[in-house]
Amino acid sequence: MTETLTALSAALTERRTTSAALTEAALARASDKAGEGARVFTRLYADRARLAARASDDLRKAGFPRSPIEGLPISIKDLFDVAGETTLAGSVALDDAPPAETDSPVVKRLLAAGAVLVGRTNMTEFAFSGLGINPHYGTPLNPFDRATGRIPGGSSSGAAVSVTDGMAAAAIGTDTGGSVRIPAALCGLAGFKPTARRVPRDGVVPLSTSLDSIGPLAPSVACCAILDAVLSGEAANIPQPAALDGLRLAVPQTLVLDGMDAAVAAAFQAALSLLSRAGARITEIPLSEFGSIGTINAKGGFAPAEAWHWHRALIERAGPRYDPRVLSRIQRGKDMSAADYIDLLTARAAWIEAVEARLAPFDALIMPTVPIIAPAIAALQADDAAYGATNMLILRNPSLINFLDGCALTVPCHEQGSAPVGLMIAGAGGQDRRILAIGQAVEQAIAAAQRG
Repeated sequence: MTETLTALSAALTERRTTSAALTEAALARASDKAGEGARVFTRLYADRARLAARASDDLRKAGFPRSPIEGLPISIKDLFDVAGETTLAGSVALDDAPPAETDSPVVKRLLAAGAVLVGRTNMTEFAFSGLGINPHYGTPLNPFDRATGRIPGGSSSGAAVSVTDGMAAAAIGTDTGGSVRIPAALCGLAGFKPTARRVPRDGVVPLSTSLDSIGPLAPSVACCAILDAVLSGEAANIPQPAALDGLRLAVPQTLVLDGMDAAVAAAFQAALSLLSRAGARITEIPLSEFGSIGTINAKGGFAPAEAWHWHRALIERAGPRYDPRVLSRIQRGKDMSAADYIDLLTARAAWIEAVEARLAPFDALIMPTVPIIAPAIAALQADDAAYGATNMLILRNPSLINFLDGCALTVPCHEQGSAPVGLMIAGAGGQDRRILAIGQAVEQAIAAAQRG
């Protein structure tokens, strides 16, 4: 496993390494022509990162580390404004857009905490797919089975691979329907989608203002908790692992278990058995509200409507430069009327109230993050129908939590050496620290079982 932020911070504190050394190693991997760096980054901050790393080392020597991520190389998704740069959002349609006048709040908080930004990571164009395929900048290959060439998951595709391949200690992505959790799950990382309102979204190219959230992809749940504290401006304390004995975990039986492949089904069942043996009380619940989500979103849902609002002028002048598969999804939004949109807002509020009532007796929901392992890229690139069906299947489970306005964590639950599978632990809005505490306990139990 990639070293955790805690381990790297300890190595810096104990002077077993320096930020300059960590940064040079990350940049070397990103620049390796035999690696994935050219597809992972849309912009590499080599000179800037070296300067920041040297400054961080000087501050640490003087006894002034700014936070637990002081001096650590971090990547940011190509959605966040950086002063003086044009934010491309994985597209070529914004090449002529003016540069950002100021850093986004997320970037400001990372810099204030001492992070060394190594670069902007590639993504699905405008974040509008869970697959991670990008025809403009290439698609980073999933670290598992690169001979086949599997999707990394999206839309935060480069974010995940930057961490798995040691180009960054952790990454910051966005999650509108699973875009942090999907690539984390498919690439064997932890990923956290916070309650959306906790992290400011100013200076971030939006997909859906109703559903967007910002979170980390990292080697462990504790890493996610550290970064979540930085991003949200909260105290930098890692929640203690929850006690598994007596923990009340609900497994929805509607929708989320449909279409699982054999690898995901086996890993999920093994995780349930493990948690049950540790004393968790696992209850299967119908959660029939999940079955109504298709009807509620029958006219397209929030993402196309809100994306159309942002993109309509850009499409008018640069539509032919878009990925056609992204363009067609955005254009669905132009047919939604104001009345349809208000109906959707009303239906969502009632749905959230009903689901939260179902969840009240439990500490968390658990389900597979994604019901299949990462499929091959080539087959999806060649077939629009396969692309569309696979995209909807991969987005299905994570997007339920965005619609809930909740929080969710994915942790790896597969056997070492096998295809990555994620276990999602989710809760209602505002339960972020509790979900992180449960996630730490689950992660530790899985790791202990794998050590034998």
